[in-house]
Amino acid sequence: MLTLIALAAMANQDSGPPSVAPLPAPRQLAWHAMETYAFVHFGPNTFTGEEWGHGTEDPKVFNPKRLDCRQWVRALKAGGMKGVIITAKHHDGFCLWPSKLSTHTVARSPWRNGRGDVLRELSEACKAEGLKFGVYLSPWDRNHPSYGTPEYNRVFADMLREVLTGYGPVFEVWFDGANGEGPNGKRQVYDWELFVRTVRELQPNAVIFSDAGPDVRWVGNEAGIASETNWNALQRERFVPGTPHYKELGEGHENGGHWVPAECDVSIRPGWFWRASENAKVKTPSQLLDLYYQSVGRGSTLLLNVPPNSDGLIADEDAKSLREFHTAVGREFARPVRPARAEGESYGPGYEASRAVDGKAATAWAAPNGSASGRVAFRFERASKIDRVLLAEPIERGQRIRKFSVEVRDGTDWRTIAQGTTVGRKRLLRITPVVTEEVRVSIQEARACPMLSEVAFFDAGGNGK
Repeated sequence: MLTLIALAAMANQDSGPPSVAPLPAPRQLAWHAMETYAFVHFGPNTFTGEEWGHGTEDPKVFNPKRLDCRQWVRALKAGGMKGVIITAKHHDGFCLWPSKLSTHTVARSPWRNGRGDVLRELSEACKAEGLKFGVYLSPWDRNHPSYGTPEYNRVFADMLREVLTGYGPVFEVWFDGANGEGPNGKRQVYDWELFVRTVRELQPNAVIFSDAGPDVRWVGNEAGIASETNWNALQRERFVPGTPHYKELGEGHENGGHWVPAECDVSIRPGWFWRASENAKVKTPSQLLDLYYQSVGRGSTLLLNVPPNSDGLIADEDAKSLREFHTAVGREFARPVRPARAEGESYGPGYEASRAVDGKAATAWAAPNGSASGRVAFRFERASKIDRVLLAEPIERGQRIRKFSVEVRDGTDWRTIAQGTTVGRKRLLRITPVVTEEVRVSIQEARACPMLSEVAFFDAGGNGK
């Protein structure tokens, strides 16, 4: 009887606005929160100057005599990176761990006298410095003799098993969709169901990336730029790794049935692997900051490739740009302009306008029940300068907002200073500096009752009153 009474009380309790499907899994929410993390392209190509190796390279070419994964991780951490994904096996088939399933591995190289394991050293460095560890494995293998036969799918699944059981927790498994000829001149028919099932079995908390997800999708370009309209949902059944429909991956699908958010990958250099000839072409901190606004600031994540050099170290040029980029990001949001009052119609108690500016991620403003639009106004204690605006939805309840604007009070009128479509986990707006006493965020269109978990204003220029 007590149980029935308790259940009845719970049923009558208002749990707030209903969620809007699709919804992210816990592993996807943890991935969203990382925002920026590093790619590390490293292997024989680092020494040959190739972007795509041929699989015929002598393993002896791999010999990073000063390799120091702790130096990598410290440089990446100083750049604000929260994790590292390494090319454990690129298209050439060379394994950065001593795989028992291939002869094209570090065990056949002179590095560490054939007893080295890059994955071991990197995973241990990540653990020591508090960064998450991830792996890239290309299913294409231009060296393995079984590639192009049914046997190879089992070989690749067993390679996954080696990598996903020997190096601790993995936050992301990155699958490349490339599919070319192997040493026997044949292409492989990949068993993606087997590969995904293997990852789920061994690392259930890892997100799986590919053009088709199932957890994270490619953004459709290698420039590190998300679409202005960026839905986390995707009609996943329409895509396969290597999809010809990649242009759709940028915006996603408002009516998609699965939560498959976009990841923005880009290299800090023109190429993915290190070359001495590109030392003067490293992206500047200003360029990286622009990419941050165009990726994280549009609701995606930024996967920034920082390739070690042939000594086995992150080059000084890359490390310096990373540090200054991280400093620049911090400077952008170092001077918040906090409202003294928040007003707007709401869903009810617990979802007032003030919840969007209380600094708590677990709270949110929600518009009245059944509405598809709404607005909240924020008043400062005095006229203040703002030039950055942050908006965020509580994506654990789904993605809702289709169209929004930001307005400032100009005398008795309201003037629009920014507008956009989707918001998602985070939307960052760089606006022309304006001095005002009041700002209003208007949601013109939404899939369901609009919600905002965070609204924040900043004076990045430092000349505010």
